[in-house]
Amino acid sequence: MTASRILKFLWADPRHYQIGVLCTLILLGASHFAFHLPWWHAVGCVGATLGTQALADRAIGRPFDPRSPLISAFSLTLLLRTGSITLSIAAGIIAVLSKYLIRWQGKHIFNPANFGLVIVSLLFGAAWISPGQWGQATLFALLLLALGGVVTGKAKRWDVSIALLVFYASLVLGRALWLGDPLAIPIHQMQSGALLIFAFFMISDPKTTPDSRAGRVLFAALVATLGFIIQFHLFNAAGIILALILCAPTVPLIDRYLPAGRYHWPTTLSLKGASHETLTPAE
Repeated sequence: MTASRILKFLWADPRHYQIGVLCTLILLGASHFAFHLPWWHAVGCVGATLGTQALADRAIGRPFDPRSPLISAFSLTLLLRTGSITLSIAAGIIAVLSKYLIRWQGKHIFNPANFGLVIVSLLFGAAWISPGQWGQATLFALLLLALGGVVTGKAKRWDVSIALLVFYASLVLGRALWLGDPLAIPIHQMQSGALLIFAFFMISDPKTTPDSRAGRVLFAALVATLGFIIQFHLFNAAGIILALILCAPTVPLIDRYLPAGRYHWPTTLSLKGASHETLTPAE
């Protein structure tokens, strides 16, 4: 096993970047932003997602691949807050099961982390979405833009991330101009760490976004508009996160009228070479 082969393996799949970036954000959040995140909650969520994926893969006869469930677990760890480790575990289980149970024409409809996050927070009062924990630090926003650009670029889904931010920025800017607010207010709102995490690490999921570029831009406009309405008219700070789960069922319809080739993860979990993955029921 050579260093060049390892680097080639890591470079080939965007999930490796996403796992590394999300791990970094968790460590940064726990150390610098004081999330008060118990380590056993993170371990429980990771264990639940990996365990559920392993059992589901075994049930359908597919080799276990830990990368996608790790991304879901880390995303849940970043955005879900609860005093109950049972709910952290439940969120991981629900997230992974949604990939296998809620499907349309071989494609799962909901982003797993988004689904687990919203369902647990809606069903249980002891769990909630925490979009404001990152603050609006300018340097942190720039860091997320840089890191997110690497990930979405590798996954060829930068268009949906940029479209979401452009549409959302237009809405918050238009609101500020309508109300006569200073421009510093919408600029401050666009520097939200949670918004950037959502744009680059959740809505950019290539397995649950429309297949065509035009479809992804349309989908981003729908999510941005609904998220704006929920946040500023229904006064829910997690509006953009709630909007994704509400808009997800439109993806099959968008794919029908704006068709394109379906995305496949580029590599198997092997250091022997960057071989193409075969299409499987879960992915």
